[in-house]
Amino acid sequence: MLILYRFLINIVCFLSPIIFKIRIYKNKEDKKRYKEKLCIIKKKRPKGRLVWFHASSVGELLSVIPLIEKIEKRKNIKTILFTSNTLSSSKVLMQKKKFKKIIHQFLPIDTEEFANSFLNHWKPDAAFFIESEIWPNFIFNIKQKKIPLILINGRITNKTYNSWKKIYNFSKKIFENFDLCLVQNEETKKYLKYFKVKKILNLGNIKFAKSKYFLPSKTNKKIKDLSKNRNIWCASSTHYNEEELCAKIHTELKKKIKNLITIIIPRHINRTEEIFEKLKTMNLKIYKHNDYGKIQKNTDIYLVNTYGETPDFYNISNFVFLGGSFINHGGQNPIEPARLGCKIYHGPNVHNFAEVYKYLNSAKISNKVKNIKDLKKNLINEFTLNNKKNSKFRKQIDLIGQKILNDIFFRIKVYL
Repeated sequence: MLILYRFLINIVCFLSPIIFKIRIYKNKEDKKRYKEKLCIIKKKRPKGRLVWFHASSVGELLSVIPLIEKIEKRKNIKTILFTSNTLSSSKVLMQKKKFKKIIHQFLPIDTEEFANSFLNHWKPDAAFFIESEIWPNFIFNIKQKKIPLILINGRITNKTYNSWKKIYNFSKKIFENFDLCLVQNEETKKYLKYFKVKKILNLGNIKFAKSKYFLPSKTNKKIKDLSKNRNIWCASSTHYNEEELCAKIHTELKKKIKNLITIIIPRHINRTEEIFEKLKTMNLKIYKHNDYGKIQKNTDIYLVNTYGETPDFYNISNFVFLGGSFINHGGQNPIEPARLGCKIYHGPNVHNFAEVYKYLNSAKISNKVKNIKDLKKNLINEFTLNNKKNSKFRKQIDLIGQKILNDIFFRIKVYL
């Protein structure tokens, strides 16, 4: 199975110049830095102890930022190497210049040659993979070099588990290389036990933890102006077709709600122009976040096309619809809007965060809606009742997050 995997990943690597050109054209790659994925490394390894964190994209990156903040304070840690796969994650991380010890790189394609070369260059003293980042060649090479390997906030969905189960012996060989697996739910713990992983702890979801660097801004005048004398609702982390559904809801709502504006924050902002063109055909007045000039009174849709400012919009919204839940994607993480006191609405497909949604639903902070008609009905009720943010629940989530963060930090201290 490993031979087959290496054969297939080498084919991907061989075709990568074409793939990268297409992705650069679609604004999904950094044209100056994409060669990092081919293990062309321009930065030197600093002297001293270096720990390596790898996260796939924005959500996983943000989840461990509170942990990074704690690690940065440790005098023995000289460098934190942070790798990710996506352009959006690199932009979010590099926007925050307060991290003095972080070096960001894109993770190279998982060939055996690249994995070995990357590890020989950076020589990490410990490696921390976030959530579901499982790269066999990197994992096998990490263990060959006797580098401690820890899974943080591990998550395996039922769909992924069934895929791994089909190649049981190969999967078992991969997972047994982890020295410690800290998982976010009981489902993942059960699945890892099936693959004979010995050291597994369910300490809860680190996404409950709060970062001081990613709190809402109090100085963004444009967002402040947006919230004046307007009725606002926010559709966040939307996927293909969900923006159009939310625009249809807006069209219906504004017949009853005065001074209404709908904020749409796509999951992938490279789709912004496509969304803009589609919504224009619906005769809606659209303002893009990085547009110049004042927001007009007759603006219908405020389309967010920048990274890292989502908390600012949650801060001015009393209720939020979270995308990826009307389509069969599995939903998006609801913890951030909940922490900022928003009431959350979501579609029926939230299996990616089933335990979190179960908790939020029981606390009446999140609510499932069957379709856009149901969502429209609930939003009308929200505006009519003039419901406000739930500050009590903010504190509750902060306490949960702090406990989870401290527990995780305590467990990984031995590897730092």
